[in-house]
Amino acid sequence: MIPLHWFLLVAAGMFCLGLFGVLIRRNVVAILMSIELMLNAVNLNLVAFWRYLAPEHINGQMFAVFVFAVAAAEVSVGLALIISIYRNRDDVNAGDLNLLKW
Repeated sequence: MIPLHWFLLVAAGMFCLGLFGVLIRRNVVAILMSIELMLNAVNLNLVAFWRYLAPEHINGQMFAVFVFAVAAAEVSVGLALIISIYRNRDDVNAGDLNLLKW
């Protein structure tokens, strides 16, 4: 059986990679992918804690399914916004997006 701290180390590494991608990337699609990586790290933590602390209940899996649903909604709205911005500007560089400025 794999110890809990290994799962936590892998999840922390995934979260750090996602955070690094959000802070460093300039492409909006890459930023969305980094956010998805961070959400997958959260799911890994939820399922690992569920497995080691209370396997008789299904709470950890239900929270993970909820995070999957939120991630799917976030991706669909984010990609719709990116497509709309690309049609208007022909660029998806995060540094050039100043649509709310007058």
